Parts: sequence; structure tokens; C-alpha cells
Amino acid sequence: MQVEIGTIVDGKVTGIKDFGAFVKLPTGETGMVHISEVAATYVSDIHDHLSVGQDVKVKVLGENDKGKISLSIKQTLPQSEQR
Repeated sequence: MQVEIGTIVDGKVTGIKDFGAFVKLPTGETGMVHISEVAATYVSDIHDHLSVGQDVKVKVLGENDKGKISLSIKQTLPQSEQR
């Protein structure tokens, strides 16, 4: 079962790097939230916003030709908070 682009699903943070976080999806697949998609404000240290094992809501942005899934936490926020 693949996740559909544009859907919002629950996930769990499984790893964090300086450039983003890896999130396990309900399908068992893993996607990545780029640091620019973590919060509505500038994120200089991703560890200030996320930790391994944390449950998060993510929006599926797409999948590249290598099967890597792009996710966003920022786009799950109410429209007024996304700025």
C-alpha cells in the first residue's frame, strides 16, 4: 500500500539529520521532512523542534524517481500558522 500524494497521515520520527528528519509512515515506508518543511518559522536547529520517537502529522508532498518520499509537517498546520 502506497501513500497518496496530498494526504495527511500520522508518522513517527525515526531519525534526525542536520538537513531534515526521517519519518516512518503507517504503510511501513519511510519519508523525509526537509528542515524547511518542519515549522512555519526559520529552523536553525532541527533538534529544537523534533526528537526521535516523536509522533507527528505529515503531508505527503511527492515521490521522486528513486522512490524517495517527501513530507511536510509545516503544511499540516492551520493556514494562519504556515506563514
